[in-house]
Amino acid sequence: MSVVEVRDLTKYYGKSRGVEGVTFSVEEGEIFGFIGPNGAGKTTTIRLLLGLIFPTSGRASIFGRDVVKEGKEIRKGVGYIPGEVSFYPEVTVEEFLRYSSSFYESVDESYVKKLCNIFSLDTGKRIRELSMGNRKKVAIVQALMHRPKLLILDEPTNGLDPIVQSTFFEILKEEKERGTTIFFSSHILSEVERLCDRVAMIKNGRIVKIESVENLKKEKYKVVRIREGNFEMLEKLPEVVHLKIENSVAEFLFSGTTEKLIEILQRLKPSDFWVEEPSLEEIFMSYYREGEK
Repeated sequence: MSVVEVRDLTKYYGKSRGVEGVTFSVEEGEIFGFIGPNGAGKTTTIRLLLGLIFPTSGRASIFGRDVVKEGKEIRKGVGYIPGEVSFYPEVTVEEFLRYSSSFYESVDESYVKKLCNIFSLDTGKRIRELSMGNRKKVAIVQALMHRPKLLILDEPTNGLDPIVQSTFFEILKEEKERGTTIFFSSHILSEVERLCDRVAMIKNGRIVKIESVENLKKEKYKVVRIREGNFEMLEKLPEVVHLKIENSVAEFLFSGTTEKLIEILQRLKPSDFWVEEPSLEEIFMSYYREGEK
């Protein structure tokens, strides 16, 4: 069952492109990665899903409800963590969380206290006294407090130190086990690789690839490093992308069959070579750089 359905979603700000023809779905209980650099259209897509802005054309639904017409009902079952956190500066954390809980029909206060303890939040402090990392912790607690069916996360780890990030990821895994669907937008590809079941790559406002993380890493890409050899030949090969040459070692992403790679290595006559599986970042960069030469 699809929790999120997006079809040909387009948003223009005057003549400026936000997103164009975006289409994807997010299945119940999965962690869906949404990746791209700053300005690619990630936050615009999220704001459209939340009904904070309206599309120029196309449509989106959450829980089978239209995000434009039924946004109020949808938001009752959604938890949202923005990339940039801005709360009422003069209220305490406790006052803010109590105020936030009033928007929901049911909030487990013991769970809220547990989350505050897990993240070592001083609930007596005013928001203005908190560091950026602690304000992000408050946002996490607020997003989870009503046990939402869908979590929408926009660069959720901004401001969190590595230990807190690890704690947060464990909570997300627990939420997934409970059946929560998670839409995880990030430009930090190692996070997506660690957490997500499937991933959509967005470039210049358009989706360029949707695939499972596992299948992406099983595709025809290989990371190849060779020591010495005919490097000039590498620059002319269409199967070779993201070529870097340093200290007599050439490194590149190879797109082709194993037989073709063996043939090329025989022609290059390297003194040594290494072949590895690519990371998600290396795969993404190969897609993102297409057409930019």
